[in-house]
Formats: sequence, C-alpha cells, structure tokens
Amino acid sequence: MSSSLIVHEMVEEAHDRPARKKKLGVLFWICVGWLVLNFIGAIFANVLPLEDPLFQNYAVVNAGPSLHHLFGTDDLGRDIFARIVFGSRVSIEASLGSMLIGFGIGAPLGMLSAYRRGKFDSVVTAVMYVLLAFPAIIATIAVLSFWTPRSLLKIIIVVGVASIPLVYRVIRGATLNYSTRDFVVAAKVQGATDRRILMKELLPNVAPVGVSFLLIGIATVVTLEGALAFLGLSVNPPTPSWGNMINESISILQTNPWLAVFPSLAMCLFLLCLNFIGDRLRSHFEVSEGKI
Repeated sequence: MSSSLIVHEMVEEAHDRPARKKKLGVLFWICVGWLVLNFIGAIFANVLPLEDPLFQNYAVVNAGPSLHHLFGTDDLGRDIFARIVFGSRVSIEASLGSMLIGFGIGAPLGMLSAYRRGKFDSVVTAVMYVLLAFPAIIATIAVLSFWTPRSLLKIIIVVGVASIPLVYRVIRGATLNYSTRDFVVAAKVQGATDRRILMKELLPNVAPVGVSFLLIGIATVVTLEGALAFLGLSVNPPTPSWGNMINESISILQTNPWLAVFPSLAMCLFLLCLNFIGDRLRSHFEVSEGKI
C-alpha cells in the first residue's frame, strides 16, 4: 500500500470519528460567573462604591453584618467586605503571575522535550526531576524568609519558579501521549514542519490539559498565599489579603467570628469554582483530534 493511500486513510479516520463532548452544564457557568465577579471586583475595586479598606472607624469596632457594613467590621473598625474585595487582588495577582512564569517556561520546554526526545529531552528532564526533588513549599518558605523586604512581586517570582518543573512534567506527559497519534504521523509523512506539527497538531490537543492544570495551579497558589500569611511571609499588613484576614482573626475569633467566616468563605468558593471548572473542561475536551 502506498504512503499516500495510508495518509488518506488516516485523514479520513480522523475526520469521520465523532467528537463526543460532554455538556458543560449550568453549574459550570455559575462558577464562571462567580470567578468573573471576583476578577471584576479585584480590577475595579478602586472605582467601586466601597469603604476604604484601611480606614479605621473606632465607633463600629467588631460590629456584626449590617446595611452599612455588609460583612461587619474588624477589631480596628475596618469594613470586612471592602477588605475582602481589595484582598482578592493579592490572591489573584499572585496566582496569575506565578502561573504565567510557570507556563511561560515549563510548557514550551515540556512540548519540545516530548517531541524532539533524544539528548535534549534527557538533559532537561533530569534537571526538572532534580528540582522536583526539593519540596516546593519548604523551598518557597526558605527563600521568602531570607529575601527581605517581602513584596508581592517576590512571592510571584519564587512561586512561579517553583512551579516550572510541575508544569513541565504535566505538559511533557500530555505531549508524549499525542506525539505518536495517527494524525501526527500523517502530518510528518506529508512533510509538515516541526513548527506546524507543534502549533497545529499538538498544541490544540495539549491545551485542554494545560488549561485544566492552570486552574488547579491558580487554586494551589491561592491556598499557598494563605499559608504564607499564617507564617508572616505574605504581603505586609495593613495590605488586605484573604490569608492575612484569616490570620488576623485568630486572636479575636471568639469575639468576632465574622472576620474569619467571610474571608474563608470567599477563598473556599473561589477554590471550589476553579477546581470544578478545571474538571469540567478536562471532561469536555477529553476527545480531541488534530486536523491535517
């Protein structure tokens, strides 16, 4: 059988195969809407009709939820709702910035290593596995402890660099899974360049895995920022963040439980939505074929 006939059969098989995709569902869009609200609040917090998150009103210290203060106030009379909205900036900026570094370096390296293989793959994979041998959380805490004064940019850099090996491993595994598929082999037989195969055949199939892991990574960094706040390694007070607010509530939990409840609820809903969306997207794009 000629090579052209084999290629033709591969193309026909790829085109005729039905693309069965699971529906995203109403809950998926509810979660998307909640995340959009969080992002809008974080971006436009300065222009929204909110209280100054740093203003201390000692006339309403530790007040409960009311029409004037929807989530109540803290032990310094600061509005909890305003601090939650402004505090979302820290979590969102830290997570997006860190993942931008991780995917900007780890994803291209993972795809190139899995596609080219050989010595390049062996060397890069060995380096990444050496980096993975170090506990990322402990390494992050150690670096931030000595790299003073602390800032959000430093947190983004440290966490972003620590995420590179994880991103590399996931993207490399996904690329290996598709690099030997029929549509990739057919593209090679037809004389497609490596760049076209990577961008047109592999990337569309690897992207859903990357997006799913990206959302999980964002959720992980949000949780990590909260953990760093407990250790005093996040942004310095009085800058609000969800982690800082939860940490501040420990000393007055019995007198003002609202200070712990609402920031924890905001973080919990944000994380649940991210994980649910990531899981739905992975299921939705489970069956995917590149087109030649």
